[in-house]
Amino acid sequence: MKQRRVKTPELPEFDVSKYLNDEASIAEYLTMVIEEDDPALLAATLGDIAKARGMTDIAKSTGLTREALYKALRADAQPRFDTVSKVCAALGVKLVAEPA
Repeated sequence: MKQRRVKTPELPEFDVSKYLNDEASIAEYLTMVIEEDDPALLAATLGDIAKARGMTDIAKSTGLTREALYKALRADAQPRFDTVSKVCAALGVKLVAEPA
């Protein structure tokens, strides 16, 4: 049986937000990203989670506009800590410090 080769541009785009359907998966995803120590990746991850939960609802809960939220949570962003804190609170997760 001959295998068909698939070209990368033919692959569907992966959207992690489709798999973030409960608090445990959200917390696990967020924890893995925090361990990477990459602020831009953290911003993008919070964006993925906010998208899974509904960007409009998260924007309302944080007091930010949807546009400001999208801007703060894009992959090349470096959001302020108060923005990260507001988004985490709206998502129902908290950042926790533990010994390294």
